[in-house]
Amino acid sequence: MPDLYINGKWVDAAGGGTRTVLDPANAQPLAEVAEAASEDVDAAVRAAREAFDAGPWRSTTAAERGDYLRTVADGLQERRGELGRIESLDTGKTVAEAETDVDDITNVFRYYADMADKDAGRMVDTGVPNSISRVVYEPIGVCSLIAPWNYPLLQMSWKLAPALAAGNTCVIKPSEVTPLATVELVKIIEAAGVPAGVVNLVLGDGPGVGAPMTSHKGVDMVSFTGGLETGKRIMATAAADVKNIALELGGKNPNVVFADADFDTAVDFALNAVFFHSGQVCSAGARLIIEESLKDRFVDELVERAGKIKLGRGQDEGVEVGPMVSEQHRDKVEGYIQSALDEGATLRCGGKRPEGDQYRDGYFLEPTVFDDCTREMTIVREEVFGPVLSVETFTSEEEAIALANDTEYGLAGGVWTSDASRGQRVAGALRHGTVWINDFHPYVPQAEWGGFGKSGVGRELGHHGLDEYRETKHIWQNTAPEPMRWFQGEER
Repeated sequence: MPDLYINGKWVDAAGGGTRTVLDPANAQPLAEVAEAASEDVDAAVRAAREAFDAGPWRSTTAAERGDYLRTVADGLQERRGELGRIESLDTGKTVAEAETDVDDITNVFRYYADMADKDAGRMVDTGVPNSISRVVYEPIGVCSLIAPWNYPLLQMSWKLAPALAAGNTCVIKPSEVTPLATVELVKIIEAAGVPAGVVNLVLGDGPGVGAPMTSHKGVDMVSFTGGLETGKRIMATAAADVKNIALELGGKNPNVVFADADFDTAVDFALNAVFFHSGQVCSAGARLIIEESLKDRFVDELVERAGKIKLGRGQDEGVEVGPMVSEQHRDKVEGYIQSALDEGATLRCGGKRPEGDQYRDGYFLEPTVFDDCTREMTIVREEVFGPVLSVETFTSEEEAIALANDTEYGLAGGVWTSDASRGQRVAGALRHGTVWINDFHPYVPQAEWGGFGKSGVGRELGHHGLDEYRETKHIWQNTAPEPMRWFQGEER
């Protein structure tokens, strides 16, 4: 079956291009998919443009759009097991994690289904007689939505559900590394009866497909989740046409642990914060910033537990962490490990590929902990996006805050303490978009997600996640118009 979905039809790439998708656990082919090019993007944008400007989607009510999203949510749950397995194979994550992702994605679609018709605007009291003043919200238009490889379905749902709820039409692109589950999502959208041209799917890499999606004159808005440098290019390209943009560009996230934290729980969450999905999480707690008096005991325990993490194929029973997503990405992370060694960090565990035939062909990397790190080190300052933890220490609350904020990013962070007042003080002082107190990683569709600084522009999820896909319009009506007589000509 063809893999591109344009104007309600499944088609091959116009140029006949294909790409092989590999299983990161053994480097074996999973599928052969179409590889789009600029002409496919143009066809998809024109279809979305027509569907927005003249198609039935324009006359669909907000309540009807909500019904479509609920049908999609039901379809996701009906295929939960199948989608979880596809996502596990594609990304390397465990099946249990992938199935949880499907549940989260379902919740996102249901949340925006409920939001679709709940905010029609507001009346404004102008104080002017014989006037009616309304603020209303309208869709932006055609949206290019580009999702990353680590959470292909989840990150796409954060964009697609609010975009559709607001009444936009879309051209969507998953990462070329992990496209398979997104193809299945579009099949669910098609089965839900969403009109032709409203959602269009193109597959391919950044230069061949992502770039024309962001520069196309027919696109009104670009939403991208991915790397900082790509985000900068998208921002510059969008500026030429003054397009709306929403960018989530990663983080270098601190996990601050005070000596009075519950020891066992804080260690457990520190492991989860950095090693979940092999550290390939934008909010990963890759910087452990720990009170000096607790450091030795805490890091010793963390290293012992990290060494027991079971690596393996995500579909196998008992596996806790899968492989890195690709050979190229593992090489990049290994470069960061070497830089940490060169710059004087102390390797406490990991730092290499695991031994054994079951790991030989996959892109595996052991959970890695570096002690004695300083803020000048590359591993502390740059986003590694792998199973690598750096350890820094502090002796005062003020120093902890200064260290946690010493980053050009500002996506997320955690604070661990049994002092409720301290937890609130530190959370309030951190310049990060999400701060967890005595927790790490949870999110809900109702709460906004996004970062300060170079972590991006705009917000996903929550009410503001819907606002990213809406234009605000002020409508003023004079209910008793009369001549003003401002200009009287010669009589004046």
